[in-house]
Amino acid sequence: MLSALDRRHTVAPPGYSRWLIPPAALAIHLCIGQVYATSVYKNSLIAHFDTGQTAIGVIFSIAIVMLGLSAAVAGTWVEANGPRKAMFVSACFWAAGFLVGALGIATKQLWLLYLGYGVLGGIGLGIGYISPVSTLIKWFPDRPGLATGLAIMGFGGGAMVASPLSRQLLSFYDPGYDPANAGSTASGSALVWLFLTLGVGYFVIMMFGVFNVRVPAPDWRPAGFDPDQVAAKPLVTTANVSAANAVKTRSFWLLWVVLFCNVTAGIGILEQASPMIQDFFRDNGTSAVSVAAAGGFVGLLSLFNMAGRFVWSSTSDLIGRKPIYLLYLGVGMVLYVLLALFGQSATALFVLFACVILSFYGGGFATVPAYLRDLFGTFEVGAIHGRLLTAWSAAGVAGPLIVNAFLDAQGKPGTLTAAAYRPALFTMVGVLAVGFVANLLIRPVPERFHEPAPGPDGVEGAQPVTAERSGS
Repeated sequence: MLSALDRRHTVAPPGYSRWLIPPAALAIHLCIGQVYATSVYKNSLIAHFDTGQTAIGVIFSIAIVMLGLSAAVAGTWVEANGPRKAMFVSACFWAAGFLVGALGIATKQLWLLYLGYGVLGGIGLGIGYISPVSTLIKWFPDRPGLATGLAIMGFGGGAMVASPLSRQLLSFYDPGYDPANAGSTASGSALVWLFLTLGVGYFVIMMFGVFNVRVPAPDWRPAGFDPDQVAAKPLVTTANVSAANAVKTRSFWLLWVVLFCNVTAGIGILEQASPMIQDFFRDNGTSAVSVAAAGGFVGLLSLFNMAGRFVWSSTSDLIGRKPIYLLYLGVGMVLYVLLALFGQSATALFVLFACVILSFYGGGFATVPAYLRDLFGTFEVGAIHGRLLTAWSAAGVAGPLIVNAFLDAQGKPGTLTAAAYRPALFTMVGVLAVGFVANLLIRPVPERFHEPAPGPDGVEGAQPVTAERSGS
């Protein structure tokens, strides 16, 4: 049965519709996107384990760090074994993370929650995140931004499904839990059943993706597709670069800096969204924004985060990857300045600035696989993407650390005002400026890093064919 997972058994037959691949990818990304919904049961875990916010919050940090590390380490394995086997392994780790976490909750062993949801779940996150990417790019060589945007949109939207679902499940398993009350906490048994339900449910959904994913035949091309037209665009190559060689190039590390800066700035707002909007409109110790309204604002940010992944990534197919990142980073700097100086003048302005910033945050995630394809080809783009995601791990630590350090110096939570956020927001302007310059410096990969191109008889060794240009 396991042999059905091998790459050779996933080659699509003639006439297979490539539009069946995005739903398979979405099945994976919608499930693993649940990691953004951990705040729903954070207070319940704090009460159950009788510990502090830091001890529970570190679970999310472990998961994100493991996401980056596992994607980097397993990227080449994913490329070699194909998307079906990779998705299956991801589903096993992701489900096991919930089951081991449930055991930790039942026995009140916090370290088991770290091991389960943090380490095992984080490995499932990393492998699941990159497994559909290279497959989608091979199916959509004419529109790689749209394809990756469709899938990675699911990761951003996973929390929109998981948050209300988790609340309703907790209220079902514990009638005393009120999902409408932010201060309500669920019992330990309800948390155990929640984790068991999510673990089994997500595994079943992810199996839909596993058995529906296919890879195109080596000679397959979309109808009417002309590779020369794509290669004629700036920074797009017809050559291929291995993952081992990609990390030796300047372009890879410049793009690493670009992703790190974009994520650091975006996650700074995402992590503080609810208290931030309340603090911006606080007067004499009382905020004009209610807890419920702040919760609605967080949901709106998630919507823009998700929509930005599709809209901006699709737009990059039309205007190019470098210009779209100049938009993310350049306009992002302007928006952070406006947010710092004028965000407190009206809630509508604050919400507008924050939502557009978060759409750039999501768009940066969805566009980067297509950027990698342009620079390094399709040969091992999934493995290269995995290595690049270490920037996400680093930003997941740096972004909240920068914001929290500034806020701790300004005063206690619940007493802060808009002025307390200005040093952090202006720091993010500087972070985005670094990313802006790094993006400007990205150039085509030198030919010495290219894989040998097949000769007329199919034997490797001929000079690589490239249509790279140095335009921006």
